[in-house]
Amino acid sequence: MNPTTTTMIMFSLATGTIITASSFHWFMAWIGLEMNTLAIIPIISKQHHPRATEAATKYFLTQATASALILFSSMINAWQSGMWDITQPTNQFSSILFTAALAMKLGLAPTHFWFPEVLQGTTTTTALILYTWQKLAPMTLIYLTTNNLSPSTLLLMGTLSTCIGGWGGINQTQTRKIMAYSSIAHFGWMAAVSTMLTNIMLLNLLIYTMMTTTLFTTLILTKSKTIQNMTTTWALSPTMTATTLLTLLSLGGLPPLSGFMPKWLILNELVNQDLTLTATIMAMSSLLSLFFYLRLTYTTTLTMAPNTTNTTYKWRFNLITSTLLTTMIPPTLLMLPITPVLMQ
Repeated sequence: MNPTTTTMIMFSLATGTIITASSFHWFMAWIGLEMNTLAIIPIISKQHHPRATEAATKYFLTQATASALILFSSMINAWQSGMWDITQPTNQFSSILFTAALAMKLGLAPTHFWFPEVLQGTTTTTALILYTWQKLAPMTLIYLTTNNLSPSTLLLMGTLSTCIGGWGGINQTQTRKIMAYSSIAHFGWMAAVSTMLTNIMLLNLLIYTMMTTTLFTTLILTKSKTIQNMTTTWALSPTMTATTLLTLLSLGGLPPLSGFMPKWLILNELVNQDLTLTATIMAMSSLLSLFFYLRLTYTTTLTMAPNTTNTTYKWRFNLITSTLLTTMIPPTLLMLPITPVLMQ
């Protein structure tokens, strides 16, 4: 792709998210979402491959439907109240429509079917953008409208997303699909706590973004697209293999790693709100996610691919370095001790 074109597309992608995040008018928020969607379509389809074209088409149709629902719900609200302010209370019908639209944009269950298929048709770098940057605008709208959304709907979607995110990832062998179901499960946790404490939701989003960026940087550097590809990661860089082990365990939410912090705080808040059954279901479903994280861990770091004693490492051993990876590893692994500071 032409460098000028790439620059314009990436600038539009960033501008769309910033417009949505900084607007208090429904129409401007909708314009930002549309800019964001139209900018990511060429990035997804630039491979000139049928799978990429299919992924771009599915993404466009889903996001266009969600944006239309957002515009429709805001028009209903403006028709009845005469205001386009995002923070103003909305009626129940408009609130349910808006919640469903944001769930579709984020890929929450039961509107999650498009997400793994789109990610499987893209490159790993594009998948990283879809996992992280493309989630910021809908999460900002949830943050701004948390008092107007339906708590029972979000709790139901969050619980269902954590269950489906765990069940769906068990049968997958493609790393992008595994991470897609991981994303569905993580955003289920955020949706469940969004109507109670938004600061925990933002903390979860921050930690999830750092953990996903760390793991995807590793996948990009090692060109690992399947579980089978990850079995030879140790031959490229033993240090990166150890880092991958800890990152996967952090994504699974095991203490004393950073990924344990948001799940701990969310479960604590759910119990405080007398939602013990919901907290139990979500904690049990996280075990399903932990299973496929441990399977990735086992194949990546605890097994050794067939080799002879003369070919312990690849013939040309290249030193793999990444500024992004070295920047993201410490917060991905070591943020648990500063939990009280972050919650003040």
